[in-house]
Amino acid sequence: MDNKDAEKLFFIPFNTGGHWLLLAINPIREIVYYLDSLGNDWTTYPDMKVLIDTVLQAFRAQRDIQTSRRGANSITWIKVACPQQRNQIDCGYFMLRFMRDTLALGRLKFPTDYFDEFKCAFYTKDQVDEIKEEWCQFMITLNVCS
Repeated sequence: MDNKDAEKLFFIPFNTGGHWLLLAINPIREIVYYLDSLGNDWTTYPDMKVLIDTVLQAFRAQRDIQTSRRGANSITWIKVACPQQRNQIDCGYFMLRFMRDTLALGRLKFPTDYFDEFKCAFYTKDQVDEIKEEWCQFMITLNVCS
């Protein structure tokens, strides 16, 4: 990767051991966008933060990026206010929907208050069912369910 890749996002679906959330990472700018449908802060999952910070520091080292001691911890974590789930089982579908919404819009950055086009406090049952259907269709095309 080089500076022309400075706006690329990498999506990391992350399972904390019982809950799915989404990380969208810009490794060049060292920004981690954190989307959690339960509304938790990333400090709720310290092992996740240590893992992602370590990966970004290794990426930095591999690219021979020199930083001052003060800049060594310059990774920016941004909590994105996103639609919240109202049960304890839909987190995976919310994570998929967050990815899909971002890709559908072709955006390279997340706003801190989600996207105006998809802004809502909660997804409706129809919106959750829509992503469930898309996921099922995707799995069928891969012939995973045979």
